[in-house]
Amino acid sequence: MRAFTFILIGAAVATTPTLAAESPWTLTSALAEARAHSPEATMAAARIERAQAFIDQANAGRLPQLSLRAGYTQTNNPMMAFGSILNQGAFTNTIDFNAPGQVDNFNLTGTATYALYNGGRTNAAIAGARAAATASAHDQATAFARLDVAVLRAYFNIRSGREGLAALDAAVTALEASHRIATLRFEAGQLLKTELLNLDVQLAQTREQQLAGRQQVELAERQFLYLLGRRPTGPVTLAPTDPAITALSAPADAEPASRPELDAMAARLDAANENLDASRADARPSVRAFASYQLDHGWRLDGSGDSWMTGLQAEWNLFDGKATAGRIRAARAQLTEAEAATRQLELAVQLELEQTRLAHDLAVAQLEVTATLVAQAEEAATISRARFEAGSLLSAELIGVETRLTSTRVRRAVAAATERIAVAELRRAAGLPLLP
Repeated sequence: MRAFTFILIGAAVATTPTLAAESPWTLTSALAEARAHSPEATMAAARIERAQAFIDQANAGRLPQLSLRAGYTQTNNPMMAFGSILNQGAFTNTIDFNAPGQVDNFNLTGTATYALYNGGRTNAAIAGARAAATASAHDQATAFARLDVAVLRAYFNIRSGREGLAALDAAVTALEASHRIATLRFEAGQLLKTELLNLDVQLAQTREQQLAGRQQVELAERQFLYLLGRRPTGPVTLAPTDPAITALSAPADAEPASRPELDAMAARLDAANENLDASRADARPSVRAFASYQLDHGWRLDGSGDSWMTGLQAEWNLFDGKATAGRIRAARAQLTEAEAATRQLELAVQLELEQTRLAHDLAVAQLEVTATLVAQAEEAATISRARFEAGSLLSAELIGVETRLTSTRVRRAVAAATERIAVAELRRAAGLPLLP
């Protein structure tokens, strides 16, 4: 009978908890709750926000840069003091060039710069940031697809766990009835003591498994709640009927052309290309325009003056110790890696699709087989109970029949959940939404 416990644990362990809500959970409402409140959904949204922030940073290269600087100094250094005197317009013929004395100066400078040309670095940075943002959006779709399957798995594991527990409850009820009959026959001298003890032991073992089954169902409910981003507050109530369960259908023929993982990798490949262009821009000249306005005031000489400056500045890094060449080489290697990763992902996605197809075919076959086994086991149990009551069947034989019936019922519950989960995995592998 330990096999029952292992089967039931397997049916319930991969589950996640749900919230004690006012209305029963349907599959649709659970999926919506997970997308709205699960930590996975929050992290995916944060990654998209970060990617958008990188776009803003890259766009800064197309806008003028403005800065404002202020400071106050006092000095008797002749060169610095004389410069402050000139800036303040406070020069007189009485000032000694070699010892102008102590001079103070308050300086306020505003500067504006604008990059006219930087070798295409800004455009490449913007395009790369946009590609990264696109990849983050597809990553969110990937996270949601996996989250949906996890929620569905948890949802059906709760249902199958409860069905397995119901099978154990039915086994306990049947064994209790057989035990009562055995007790009456033993008291009437029609049954050996060992036969009654066999039923005592089997009933105790089944009750123990019943307790373990209840604990596993409770654990499954808690896991379901945590997956939805909620803390366990009580038993989970599932809707008795759910149209989404019957609407969940396996695709007849699908190729993973619309998988968000592939779209995200394509966007990352674009970003790697743009990163290579940005690295190459470091080897090209750059030109920028600038303008500044400066205000100087001193209280010791009571002088005040302002000035401005504007112009163009060109810069070309002729040799930097091969640092730029190293960045270009690294960017080219990153691009090669991205191309190989794209090919690797394409193969992995194709393999995953084939695996999920085979897994679904197996789940359907197992579901059909277990349905037949349950019907046969139920009929055999009915006949055996009648024979035991009539005294033509030993307790060991009855225990074997009851064991097989409980096992097939649990396997049927697991097979039903496995088939629904296999459909969900197949739809995700094919790049289709979980619910049609």
